[in-house]
Amino acid sequence: MERTRTKGRMSDARFDELRGLLEERRREIVDEVHHKMRDVRDENAAAPVQGVRDEAEISEAEIQDDIEFAVLQMKAETLQKIADALHRLDEGTFGYCDECGTEIAERRLRALPFAARCTACEQARETAIERRQNLHAARRGAASLFPDVAA
Repeated sequence: MERTRTKGRMSDARFDELRGLLEERRREIVDEVHHKMRDVRDENAAAPVQGVRDEAEISEAEIQDDIEFAVLQMKAETLQKIADALHRLDEGTFGYCDECGTEIAERRLRALPFAARCTACEQARETAIERRQNLHAARRGAASLFPDVAA
């Protein structure tokens, strides 16, 4: 661990505080995931053999499963971001924007302790992503204007 580089940029107390925030958030997410897994196992074990379900019940169950899976995916992504932030902390680059190198505001780090970009760079990134998505959507829309026309 290259703590000497980090120490040059922040105090030991700040380093320990940030590490604690990140590790606490990681523990919370891992506990939530484990709790959810236990709930699912318990529900499956306690559920009586289901009779015939209609399409609406099947559809509702599938939607609920999709939502729960999406939430688990987001939690996994957050855990990866936390792991990356801990690595940046050990490297001595934590708290500094990956894009422009300026210090990330303390309020932003308190709200989002694994932030890798300052607010301005994050907004620029999100705007660029949105523009790309709009461009792709426009291209798909234009391609579907004449679906019956052979090339």
